[in-house]
Amino acid sequence: MNPLQEFDFPSSNATSNLTSSSSSSPPSSTTLSRYENQKRRDWNTFGQYLRNHRPPLSLSRCSGAHVLEFLRYLDQFGKTKVHNQLCPFFGHPNPPAPCPCPLRQAWGSLDALVGRLRAAFEENGGKPETNPFGARAVRLYLREVRDSQAKARGISYQKKKRKRPQEPPPALPPSSSASNQ
Repeated sequence: MNPLQEFDFPSSNATSNLTSSSSSSPPSSTTLSRYENQKRRDWNTFGQYLRNHRPPLSLSRCSGAHVLEFLRYLDQFGKTKVHNQLCPFFGHPNPPAPCPCPLRQAWGSLDALVGRLRAAFEENGGKPETNPFGARAVRLYLREVRDSQAKARGISYQKKKRKRPQEPPPALPPSSSASNQ
């Protein structure tokens, strides 16, 4: 039997009564953080996606390819305009007029989603080495989405160089004219 727990986050209606909703979570009198709530919703959404998959998939059989399929499925709900290379606004960060280019999920949203699902997978008994959200194909896909969206908007995602803290300018010696008054 697989030790991985299949989608047992508490239901979204039970956020205020978490102690009785799941025997696997430690008792807590506080509500979940925004991050934890979003992670739970994302986990449940992915579980629903697997159940609706044809044929239905168990989490233990889920691979990086299934994660990619899920991320592509989510594109239909995106709100970020991504210009095609043939679009006259390709490479312009602020296009002056509307165009028929598709709306997609933003790279940052997908990156954060994958991070939350990766954490949820391991919190629910999955082993890091079998985590489909950490698969090489998923990392490459995210990099490809980032680069293509950056080109479409004319923005480069270069790694920022760390700035060294500036030393404060040397203190000026007290003025002798001010002390002689």
